[in-house]
Amino acid sequence: QVQLVESGGGLVQAGGSLRVSCAASGRAFSRYAMGWFRRAPGKEREFVARISRIGRSTYYADSVKGRFTISRDNAKNTAYLQMNSLKPEDTGVYYCAADPNVRDPNGLKHSSDEYGYWGQGTQVTVSS
Repeated sequence: QVQLVESGGGLVQAGGSLRVSCAASGRAFSRYAMGWFRRAPGKEREFVARISRIGRSTYYADSVKGRFTISRDNAKNTAYLQMNSLKPEDTGVYYCAADPNVRDPNGLKHSSDEYGYWGQGTQVTVSS
């Protein structure tokens, strides 16, 4: 198992930047692909970004492509989401998640059910 704890959320003005972190404990962090999801008020949780086990491959939702960067430091058991050019519609609770399964990149759905472990979330609020 792996336990995940997010941090780094907060209040930022539109156009600003924020980096959220996900610290993992438990079994070897490098065995998990990592993802970030978010839930905006009144909406379903949605995929934001994914990074492969050693960080070679990354995937992004169209809504954040070019603005957000997912990364990981396996030596520190931590994943990151750098968010630039933030917009009010980026407001929500951001969750990190760990996927313990080896998956064909061509078959990724970027859905919640591809992940087995979740953090508690960190609030990101972007003011206009």
